[in-house]
Amino acid sequence: MRIVTVLALALMLAACGVRADLKPQAGKQLPPAPYGRDDRPNAAKLLASTPQAVPERSVELRKRSEQRADDPFALPPKQ
Repeated sequence: MRIVTVLALALMLAACGVRADLKPQAGKQLPPAPYGRDDRPNAAKLLASTPQAVPERSVELRKRSEQRADDPFALPPKQ
């Protein structure tokens, strides 16, 4: 019975999250820009992913089964 109560409480707690824009607390500013940057990016700009962080897929997916080429580094396990 306790496990059910704890799981229900955890589920309710997880479901009550608020999705809103991130803002600094009232009366506070964002931390200073690193490495001498002159601009102060806002929260949306700091959370945006760069192309290097999320690269596009560069390999085509295989459409059908194909025989694999011999792998010279596939060694049998040591005994």
